[in-house]
Amino acid sequence: MNIITISRQYGSGGREIGEKLANKLQVPFFDKELIIMAAKKSGMSEEVFKSVDERAASSFLYSLWMNGYSYGIPTAANHLPLNDQLFILQTELIKNAAEKGPCVIVGRCADYILRERHDVLHVFLYADESFRAKRAIQEYGEDEKKIHEILIKKDKQRSNYYNFYSDTRWNDPQNYHLCLNTGALGIDNSLEMILKAYKIIQP
Repeated sequence: MNIITISRQYGSGGREIGEKLANKLQVPFFDKELIIMAAKKSGMSEEVFKSVDERAASSFLYSLWMNGYSYGIPTAANHLPLNDQLFILQTELIKNAAEKGPCVIVGRCADYILRERHDVLHVFLYADESFRAKRAIQEYGEDEKKIHEILIKKDKQRSNYYNFYSDTRWNDPQNYHLCLNTGALGIDNSLEMILKAYKIIQP
């Protein structure tokens, strides 16, 4: 397995584990970096893309566009909502990154986008609410009084995004090689288990 994709519940430690994996394996890491790359490629503002990152547009126009065009950035794509434009750009960037060699990619339907490749380990991270709430407050500065609603909102956004842009479900274990409860296992143990799977599972 040359590539690792990580899908994650909010606060479960996906970015932290992804960065540590990339450092240990000495390979490129992609998460929010894809927004920067997409902005540079399109000439648009990073802040604009950040506001729609991993949010589905529920666009009927996107469905029509996909029926008439293969992945790429034809001129017609410029008339799509920003959510759809960002997804198309990130799809191209993710595929290009995979073609260049080993890497770790967090979120953004990377497992679905690379579903036809046989050199990818797909991981899903989840945890109980108390673990995720504590991490979200400490790591991301979320409001403790609103944390329950924030966790629900973030996961719903990610689920809607994945479900809209793919033909499967975000939290379906059949989409992944490995599903880990980071709250029960801990960040470092989860990291080690992914590394073991990375070395054991072969296409």
